[in-house]
Amino acid sequence: MSSDKARQLNQLAAEIVNNNVCPELAQSAKQLVMGDGNVDADIVFIGEAPGKNEDEQGVPFVGAAGKFLDEMLLEAGLKRTDVYITNIVKYRPPNNRDPLPEEKTAFAPYLDKQLEIIKPKIVATLGRHSMEHFLPGMRISDVHGQPKRKYGTVYLPLYHPAAALYNGGLRQTLIQDFKKIPAVLKKIN
Repeated sequence: MSSDKARQLNQLAAEIVNNNVCPELAQSAKQLVMGDGNVDADIVFIGEAPGKNEDEQGVPFVGAAGKFLDEMLLEAGLKRTDVYITNIVKYRPPNNRDPLPEEKTAFAPYLDKQLEIIKPKIVATLGRHSMEHFLPGMRISDVHGQPKRKYGTVYLPLYHPAAALYNGGLRQTLIQDFKKIPAVLKKIN
């Protein structure tokens, strides 16, 4: 693990706290949930915001959606330790409500800096909130599982794992989309 990248990410987390980003969210959350995984990863997964379990443990995607994410990674021949996982918004919104546009905007520069530090080959967006940040104006139902190249980075829009927990039909779609990841990576390399 590149200790320099880890150090830069820790600095970035400290900056978020010091700059008092989204103070009302920070107040209602237990802690900042920066990200988890391999800082040298080729793939970064980005969700929308931490939930209750994530807020308690300080790690993204540790609840039911996280377990499903781990399952799908295995289907794609990957482990959680191979990838890096984060969210746009780094504090849990009260009652797990959707992050507000201004909250996403406040965290956007930090997310961009996080990606600059990690330099992944693929940015996989989980759900429409994170997809809209990178691919505005696209509909997830139209573009899921289809890699899009923009400014030299490949974005892979995916449904949010939580959506598949509520909608069984999406489960297979998500697994199929995940299974495309190794081929997309091979193409880039």
